[in-house]
Amino acid sequence: MLGVEPLWIATGILVLVYAVLITEKVNRAVLAMLGASLMVLFGIINQAQAVAGVDANTLALLIGMMVIVAITSRCGLFQFVAIKAAKTVKADPTGILIMLTVITAIFSALLDNVTTVLLIAPITLLITEALETKVFPFFVAEILASNVGGTATLIGDPPNIIIGSAAGLSFNDFLSNLAPIAAVCLVVLTSIIYLMNRKELRRIPKSASERIMGFDASGAIRDRVLMYKSLFVLALVLAGFTMGHAYGIQPGTSALAGAALLMLLAYGHQKPDAQSETLHHVFGEVEWVTIFFFGGLFVIVAGVEHVGLLEMFAEAVLDFTEGDLMWTAFLIFWASGILSAILDNIPFVATMIPMIESTAHTFGPDKIEPLWWSLALGACLGGNGTLLGASANLTVAAFAEKAKQPIGFIAFTKVAFPIMILTLIIANLYIWLRYF
Repeated sequence: MLGVEPLWIATGILVLVYAVLITEKVNRAVLAMLGASLMVLFGIINQAQAVAGVDANTLALLIGMMVIVAITSRCGLFQFVAIKAAKTVKADPTGILIMLTVITAIFSALLDNVTTVLLIAPITLLITEALETKVFPFFVAEILASNVGGTATLIGDPPNIIIGSAAGLSFNDFLSNLAPIAAVCLVVLTSIIYLMNRKELRRIPKSASERIMGFDASGAIRDRVLMYKSLFVLALVLAGFTMGHAYGIQPGTSALAGAALLMLLAYGHQKPDAQSETLHHVFGEVEWVTIFFFGGLFVIVAGVEHVGLLEMFAEAVLDFTEGDLMWTAFLIFWASGILSAILDNIPFVATMIPMIESTAHTFGPDKIEPLWWSLALGACLGGNGTLLGASANLTVAAFAEKAKQPIGFIAFTKVAFPIMILTLIIANLYIWLRYF
């Protein structure tokens, strides 16, 4: 186009998209779609190549899980669990902080971290209001736990979904490789959060705890029949994730099948008009901004991969590490960890995947698995460094701002960044011990 090399045009589009993305002045879905369109309009790739570059399995997995969670949240199950947990520890403020942190991590592993914080944050505000204490330490703990918990499974964090789909890694692969270190990091961060806030939490009067004990957990469940149907479908979907890989069934298929089944079980008895209206609202709760952001991003990455930019970057990395697999893994791990704290980890991971794939020429296709785990661990744990590191962070910050208890960028970074560095050091040691 105009005599300019495709490499420079594609690189310019990528850099421009990243630069504007950081400013947060333009909606990220709009930005990704514009970038993807420019890749085609400037002739970097044609429309067929753009469509081929979109990872349909990732989008199917996201949409399916979003629909399942949207329906499940209507029965009050998540609110029930949070209130029950608070009452289990006799409404002790320290116990509540630890329980909410652990619950957030577990839900993030089974659902996804953004969905989890959307469900847990309102309950946390209700509980902290009853305790007459600031929500800051609770929200910080939940942000950190959501990203650490999301590290453990294929569906826990969007970067894992992209990596798993691109590398052909199963739900069980993620569980066996990442869950152990995620559990260790969760214990570490929970201990640190407890030590940092124990004095403040002890000052909360007993009368505040008594108000929590007065909450009716069973009253939080608005529809028991829907709850049983949702739990049944969730169990089937998780079974599909764990066993489907052996039969060639992708996670996206399991998630969409589960979503369709739950919609049928929950609303199939309604009259056609009422059913259409209900499903319209259910689909309205899907985060379409995220879906279109992913779609556009895949096309942008396909463009820069097509012109050879990522292959050049891979060669530079291999030259720097002198073709040593262990040092390549460490470099990818720390680069993804630090950069994911500054940038949103989703576009970074999407850009890194083709680069790692190109190293297969050097190490062999069956030898690069440690590189995938290094990327996943770095991106997910690195997302804890700042409020910009992961979508879950900004979601919680929005709740805090709405409650007129804003989480400052600097205040969050002072607490979160050192914890992130510590978990990265622990994870780096894990990578070395397990794979090298």
